[in-house]
Amino acid sequence: MIRIATLDDIPVIQQIAYNTWPSTYGDIISEEQIRYMLDLMYSTESLVQQMSKGHQFFLSESEKNGNAIMGFASVSNEGDGIFKLNKLYVLPTAHKTGTGKALLNTVKAFAIQNGGKELILQVNKQNPAIAFYKSQGLSIKSENIFELDHGFVMDDYEMSLQLP
Repeated sequence: MIRIATLDDIPVIQQIAYNTWPSTYGDIISEEQIRYMLDLMYSTESLVQQMSKGHQFFLSESEKNGNAIMGFASVSNEGDGIFKLNKLYVLPTAHKTGTGKALLNTVKAFAIQNGGKELILQVNKQNPAIAFYKSQGLSIKSENIFELDHGFVMDDYEMSLQLP
């Protein structure tokens, strides 16, 4: 079951992020950069700010596991019919269960209901999730390198999906 997240759900969003990032990015970026990015994007202050700026968060609950949260996604309206999938993370134990697909479909439906014509996302060039996104109809639109503080870099693809 997918539901809209509230400010009360920030601790579970943080828990999932802290549980998924090391396994997702541990072989791609340094432990120091993982900590920096988690602090940057998942501090309570940052998540409150994202939600207050209109980022819509969705949570996937597993009825089989006592409504445990298995993953989350975040989407924002970037204007001109473009919606951005900012985050989609699923606990490793819930991979290949349809959780990610259900979250992505919810994000797509939300974008369409709100006038979306295109869904975009950024993904690390080495992230295995690229195959998942391609299987869901997204394609690579461009390559981008973003320089962050402390000498850290994000080396990403921007992927895109035209919405009906």
